[in-house]
Amino acid sequence: MAKQSAARTKMLASQAKKAAALRRAEKAKNTCAVTAGEVDLDSYAELDGNWRDIGLAAPARRALVDDGLFSLSDLRKTSLAALKELHGMGPNAIRILVAEMKKADLTFRK
Repeated sequence: MAKQSAARTKMLASQAKKAAALRRAEKAKNTCAVTAGEVDLDSYAELDGNWRDIGLAAPARRALVDDGLFSLSDLRKTSLAALKELHGMGPNAIRILVAEMKKADLTFRK
């Protein structure tokens, strides 16, 4: 097989660098608002105290606050299916909330 010319090698390297730059730019666009610094986390600190006390992770606490749910009794207004659809609600957060609702003898909306 013939050796590649220096010009072709330089062109291929240039194309690879451009593709890498495009991938980095696309990845930067896809970051969430929190990691991009677009969300004021201090405003959540005042509202998510009840959720912090029961041990929910920050994304789940923010999702609940954004949905207007500030305490366990507020969860009676929503269904478990709707809660699972919130962005930031993972399986561990759902498990914690269901257990806390049972402890408090509360039920989700059907």
